[in-house]
Amino acid sequence: MEISLDIDKCCGAGQCVFAAPEVFDQRDEDGVVVLLDDNPPQDQLAAVREAAAVCPAAVISVRE
Repeated sequence: MEISLDIDKCCGAGQCVFAAPEVFDQRDEDGVVVLLDDNPPQDQLAAVREAAAVCPAAVISVRE
């Protein structure tokens, strides 16, 4: 799985953090998404896909 972020489009909604807190976080200063783990374990893959699906700004791309 390859995860990429378009942080210029991030609106700081934080849905990614709620969906996959082991993989995503937000910067304190502006709420922009931060990728914590670019190679998450198998048990986190569904959560990563969910985070990409619920992102209101479509910032997260997942390639299998």
